[in-house]
Amino acid sequence: MHFLNTVLPLGSSVLSFAFAAMVFDQWWQRRHSFQLVWGVGLLWFGVAAGCEFVGSAFGWNESLYRTWYLIGALYVAAYLGAGTIYLLGKTNFGYFAGVTVIIGGAFAPLISLRYPGSGSAAVVVFAIALVGGVAIIAATATRKGLAAHIAMALLAAGSVAAAYLVFSAHLPAPGFALDPASHAPVGSAFPGYVRVLTGPFNIAGALCLVFGGVYSAYLYMPKRRVLRAKVTTPVLAQLYGVAVVVVNFVASLPGAVVALRQGKLHSRVPATILIALGAFIPSITSGLNRFGVTWSFFLGEFLGVLLIFIGFLVSEEVFRNVRLGAVIWKRRSLEGETG
Repeated sequence: MHFLNTVLPLGSSVLSFAFAAMVFDQWWQRRHSFQLVWGVGLLWFGVAAGCEFVGSAFGWNESLYRTWYLIGALYVAAYLGAGTIYLLGKTNFGYFAGVTVIIGGAFAPLISLRYPGSGSAAVVVFAIALVGGVAIIAATATRKGLAAHIAMALLAAGSVAAAYLVFSAHLPAPGFALDPASHAPVGSAFPGYVRVLTGPFNIAGALCLVFGGVYSAYLYMPKRRVLRAKVTTPVLAQLYGVAVVVVNFVASLPGAVVALRQGKLHSRVPATILIALGAFIPSITSGLNRFGVTWSFFLGEFLGVLLIFIGFLVSEEVFRNVRLGAVIWKRRSLEGETG
């Protein structure tokens, strides 16, 4: 167990840093906002996994534990989710993103039930998430390009506040907490007013990344429409649209497999499916970590970043070419691919 707790975080960290460097290189060449934000998210992923490696290999301390919690439990999913909002900024995805922020904020009062004395903090978190989510929804309805910027501004302000709370919180000795069986780090050393922050950061970010992958794949795949959106109210239409996309996505998978075999499937379809899976797996394992199921935590992280990495490599939207030192591998054009 100790060997895996060391090797898997090391692999996740190295892969994340290499991956982040490649995404930053693509941003430098093409200047797409989603590449920049995703690069930051992957950089955070590498730092969080690096903390886990150092802690497992050489021992945990309070500073390392605080850094791990801030970045791993709050920043990673949130920044990857924000990158997805930028990627889909020209669509109506902002409605879904705004709702996920509100849902994430609504989890704060629920989480506070487990931590006496954190109720006031949970109400503040929910109020901020509600205002921010409504602002994202309103921007999507009036001027779609602003939705991602509002989400990013909300995330940046929340990141500063979260950093202050995480690093100023009192932690009982020894200053960190590990699962006694797996020795994986857990957040139980932090007071409740810090634990309630995970909702709008982690839950909203993971939902945006997972559903954003599914939605992006759906846009580019051969479609079989079992359901059709008929609701006229904008927000209700988008909420119902989530069900439409999921049902039609599943119904369209056989046709996508046929198109893949024939070489007619847009690269963004398998790419975003892999990205969605890569986001879903660590979301589940990190969620289980909160309830004491910690054996799969490091494995989920490694599989997640590996699948996202493969998915990004498959997609021309992210990687039009790959630079290895002075050598640049250019991809064939995707013109003519249909979806």
